[in-house]
Amino acid sequence: TRFPCQSGPAGHSGKGPADRGPSGNDGTSESDGAAGGGGGAGGSGGDGAPRGRRRPLLTRRVDQIDTLDELFRFCLPAFGAAYLRRVYSILDQAIGAGCPMTLAIAGPATVSGQHWTWLNPLLETGWVAYLSTTDAVCYHDGHRALDGVDSESFFEVPIFGDDGALRDDQTIRVTDVGFDEQVLLNQDRFITALLSQPDMQRKMTGTEFRFRLGQAYAEQEQRRGVPEGLLACCQRLAIPILVGAAADGSAFLNSVKLWAMGQAGLVPGHRFELDMHAEVFEACAYHYWGLTESPTKSLATLILGGGVPKNYNLQPEPALSQIFGLENIDGYQFDVQIVTAPVTDGSLSSCFPAEAVTWGKVDKDTYTEATESLQSDYSLLMPFIVKALLDNRAYYERKAAEVGEEHLFEHNPKARGYLRPRTGYRLYEKRDDLVRTLTEAVQLNRDWLMEGLSYPLA
Repeated sequence: TRFPCQSGPAGHSGKGPADRGPSGNDGTSESDGAAGGGGGAGGSGGDGAPRGRRRPLLTRRVDQIDTLDELFRFCLPAFGAAYLRRVYSILDQAIGAGCPMTLAIAGPATVSGQHWTWLNPLLETGWVAYLSTTDAVCYHDGHRALDGVDSESFFEVPIFGDDGALRDDQTIRVTDVGFDEQVLLNQDRFITALLSQPDMQRKMTGTEFRFRLGQAYAEQEQRRGVPEGLLACCQRLAIPILVGAAADGSAFLNSVKLWAMGQAGLVPGHRFELDMHAEVFEACAYHYWGLTESPTKSLATLILGGGVPKNYNLQPEPALSQIFGLENIDGYQFDVQIVTAPVTDGSLSSCFPAEAVTWGKVDKDTYTEATESLQSDYSLLMPFIVKALLDNRAYYERKAAEVGEEHLFEHNPKARGYLRPRTGYRLYEKRDDLVRTLTEAVQLNRDWLMEGLSYPLA
């Protein structure tokens, strides 16, 4: 049976009067009634509803609120602001329900320093099971720990400035972030040196490679005395990092360099190789764990930006149900995305969670209440969303210290999800067992799989 993540009638949290949460004058959350109806379709869930099911627009003056939680819930009543309110409220529901969360993030989050401001703090809550991102995010994550790099090595540059002058000055520009080209060259040397190590001369999944890269970054960061980066954080928390387009980025290009040098006879044969089959299967094993072994038997996802990270995060469901033919494979129970692409461009980057329902990627029974798509730049919003969620956790931590966890959880079940151990799910450490479990499920489905091996080709 699945965990009852939706604990009350549509649009209401189902909480009793003793449930004292981060918002509301008496500590009781009045919020969840404002959350539903998104369906990833413009928040239309309440349109035309009978009077008894209508959701009132809850409002308060900004000078009468005390927390970010209240700001999100009561000061964003309609229009574009309502999308943001629903995004926040659905994330609050998913975390409170204890659903393991997957995170897909595209865009230069590390070169811009966003991992230090809000991404690492989010991962350190223990709410996130695994991460889907890009090779570039992993590559740029190492820059600030390189020898010779300091606090002034990354600086603001104008988006519409003189890029020719920047090129003459050997300055690399990523939107409005600038840094010396030598940083890239030194990063290439760092990754080349790592890929040349004896323990790297074998076939491995990308999750293994990025775990090893996280270890190397962590050692360099500690030696240089710089804050922990994204890969080091994930390595410490055993959060698997999945990259669907591993060949599309500079980390892998350094492997191509070593391979080419081996082909040319300049160095001994380069034997590092990424096992894409095994990595995709491993991603499916994590998803299968979420649906069959996790405490809630369900999953939530937060998608920031589109492209390959979004699809790689969503594709385990059709892989499990349509490709492997396994039964009782549900889509994500909660799905929140913040993307810039307009839905009319027809891309996967832009499509709403409701479209994913037709593929089985999102649960058809919860999507009208537990999904939302907000067209925006996530870098504008995530610092505020994460801060509000962390403040909620801090509130529950204070209440637990006052009344004890057992009493708190009895009267406020949402607190249990918020206060799950910060050590996290540590799925990377369980990867061998999880892959073995999925392999056994595939073996048991032999008859169905064997029937699909032939087709009358022209």
